[in-house]
Amino acid sequence: MKLSIIIVNYNVKYFLEHCLCSVRKACKNIDAEIFVVDNASTDGSKAYLEGRFAEVKYFWNEANLGFAKANNLALKETKGDCVLFLNPDTIVAEDCFEKCLNFFSTHADCGAIGVHMIDGAGNFLKESKRSFPTPMASFYKMTGLCKIFPESKQFAKYYAGHLDEYKTASVEVLSGAFMMLSRKVLNRVVGFDEDYFMYGEDIDLSYRIKKTGFKNYYFAETDIIHFKGESTQKNTPDYLKHFYGAMKMFVKKHYSEKKATQLLMYCAVSVSRFFSGIKRMFLNAFKSNPISRKASSLLIVAGHQRFNEMIQLIKFSKKPFVISGRITATHSDNELANGNLKNLAAVIKKEKINYVLFCQQEMSYFMIIDLFMKYRNQSGFLIHTLNCGSIIGSNKKDETGIVIAEE
Repeated sequence: MKLSIIIVNYNVKYFLEHCLCSVRKACKNIDAEIFVVDNASTDGSKAYLEGRFAEVKYFWNEANLGFAKANNLALKETKGDCVLFLNPDTIVAEDCFEKCLNFFSTHADCGAIGVHMIDGAGNFLKESKRSFPTPMASFYKMTGLCKIFPESKQFAKYYAGHLDEYKTASVEVLSGAFMMLSRKVLNRVVGFDEDYFMYGEDIDLSYRIKKTGFKNYYFAETDIIHFKGESTQKNTPDYLKHFYGAMKMFVKKHYSEKKATQLLMYCAVSVSRFFSGIKRMFLNAFKSNPISRKASSLLIVAGHQRFNEMIQLIKFSKKPFVISGRITATHSDNELANGNLKNLAAVIKKEKINYVLFCQQEMSYFMIIDLFMKYRNQSGFLIHTLNCGSIIGSNKKDETGIVIAEE
């Protein structure tokens, strides 16, 4: 099976660089084509990326077309039996695409696949599996009952909380951060609805896939990191405008024949937007700089030579670090170090480590993703991919993606 991969970029060149490196690894044993659609970035994405990833087919838009139109632009050029819509602030495991394609080949009823996603702190992202927005599901989420009863089929319906995080299941809504569709379904739904500028288009597409008679599957047998970086900043006026505007658009489009449901949904969306606006004002009033100038302790997981290279790159860091030492990444590494991966947790605790930097080369993406989950919330996590000009990661115990250092 041939796979077409579409990534929309907007001012996140460093995240996209790491994403494309992981995509390149995951495409090693499959027939694939990669498209990047840039929505008029102003961060020098074109000059930075084109020379590094010559195999990618680029679209350089002169204006921000929005997420749906940008994806559809590349979709017209795809030739794959399956098409993956992928966010630029993601890292995929080496076996991710092969596993998903194998699932398609053995499940004739599968229209689309989403996967197990974690944030930059190693925590499961609940939007990996969701239900369609209904008045009651929205009410339970808005009132906090969803959080109080996270595994309830009724109260946690919005995030399909009754379904096991680690078990594959048919679900209603998949996330646009990773959404793989079969060509036979794409021929029926014809891509994203371009009336959506940003947000909501994945819910709409999931809804239309279900209407064709095919199923959306949450596939739990592979994992990705979704940093949710600069392109998805929440608690801003633009976010509230686009997100809740998209929710109203979805209600108008799909609940028009159910007037009572439509009215209840409009009320739920309006009330939710009001309280989100209050929350935004509160958070912004007490928000600190996401990249603190206070020095943080850093532990580097790498070989001896790579460790020295990271020390040089850290000199360009946007925040100060005190390098606490090195953890060996392989059994054959006999150079002096503070420990190995078996006692990483003990070293983090003993040395009061703020950040752990994992270096891809000695370690696979699969291994790094697994360590994110294993040591979730014990420290902040950073990644450097071999030959990349940046270090990316997340704030400690925070899903927000950040760029720490760049050449």
